[in-house]
Amino acid sequence: MKTFHPARKRIDVSAGESVRILRELQGYSQNELARLTGIPQATISAIENDRVRLGVERAKVLARALQCHPAVLVFPGWEVARHPAA
Repeated sequence: MKTFHPARKRIDVSAGESVRILRELQGYSQNELARLTGIPQATISAIENDRVRLGVERAKVLARALQCHPAVLVFPGWEVARHPAA
């Protein structure tokens, strides 16, 4: 495994795109997610299209409904730095 190299990220995903992806994976429409969260459907649409910032408080509410950690929504492109083995 000395020649193993981790895969590089191929695409960047915005916070809004991460909301849309998780919503679709859960099988929710925007209207259903709006009903679950109390966030208006128009606001969910604007978040998904990156017209409105997600924000930490909305991320907490959406994460609860989408059954994920809020950081998954707030920091979708976050990469953990790996330290070389000593």
